[in-house]
Amino acid sequence: MTDKPKLLVLIGPTAVGKTKLSIELAKAFSCEIISGDSMQVYRGMDIGTAKISKTEMEGVPHHLIDIHEPDEPFSVSEFQERCDTLIPEIAARGNLPFIVGGTGLYVESLCYRYEFADSGADEAFRTEQALFAETHGTQALHDKLRDIDPESAQRLHPNDTRRVIRALEIYKLTGETLSEQLARQKKTTPYDLCLIGLTMDRQMLYNRIEERIDQMMEQGLIEEVQKLRSLGYTRDMVSMQGLGYKEIWPYLDGSATLEEAVYLLKRDTRHFAKRQLSWFRHMHDIQWMDVSEPENFSANYEKIHGIITGRFSSEF
Repeated sequence: MTDKPKLLVLIGPTAVGKTKLSIELAKAFSCEIISGDSMQVYRGMDIGTAKISKTEMEGVPHHLIDIHEPDEPFSVSEFQERCDTLIPEIAARGNLPFIVGGTGLYVESLCYRYEFADSGADEAFRTEQALFAETHGTQALHDKLRDIDPESAQRLHPNDTRRVIRALEIYKLTGETLSEQLARQKKTTPYDLCLIGLTMDRQMLYNRIEERIDQMMEQGLIEEVQKLRSLGYTRDMVSMQGLGYKEIWPYLDGSATLEEAVYLLKRDTRHFAKRQLSWFRHMHDIQWMDVSEPENFSANYEKIHGIITGRFSSEF
């Protein structure tokens, strides 16, 4: 028995099948879902983020979806703060808080109560590095990070310019690398935690990613990005660095063909899924479930149901 608040968490790479499973589990265990996705917070960004629809929610309460306009940055610290309020509120209603998502840093920082030093900001440095990337290329900028913080460079894709610059900025301001800050965090949790990870055969996952992107195109991804652009949002905003947005923007600017844009989106999403899995593999306490055979959904669901019941046996 423990006095710690219960927290159920479901993680996994993009397109692995978290959404459908999360709804069934939420209904079974009287959960309210908190999105652990850094991009689904933005209003008007539905197709590119594969945001769950009201119909798909099937009446299950969802939190941290559509809480920001695209020009309002969302951070890991805000995610932590909002969860600190939501989790006790959900528990007080007699429901089980349930984090579902694929943003590794956000989920891990919440589960293990990471505390990040307020290193501040250096806008002149950011501008200087952005100009460097524009002049010399994103790979050259990424090489700078690899020289000082190889571990962070391994986690961050060269095209993720915003996060690469932030990692460089942290080092400039504090003299300490981002990976050193992460390594210093205590790997203990304030929660009675049940952490479940979904994985599947890598090629099958890549096929599902490509199918999903084809569906996004059919659903109107280009039109969604066009609308955001017409509303005055610009490609340098944090929200527009998300997958599905930064790849479509060059097509709308006329600097890439549609075929090139879709190719880049599929490639970048495959790379992203690989980085997600790499991040999760370093996390503690995850009980992994291979869902490579989607036709066995019921059997997979029953196994996960059993894991949760066993973990929270005093309640279920």
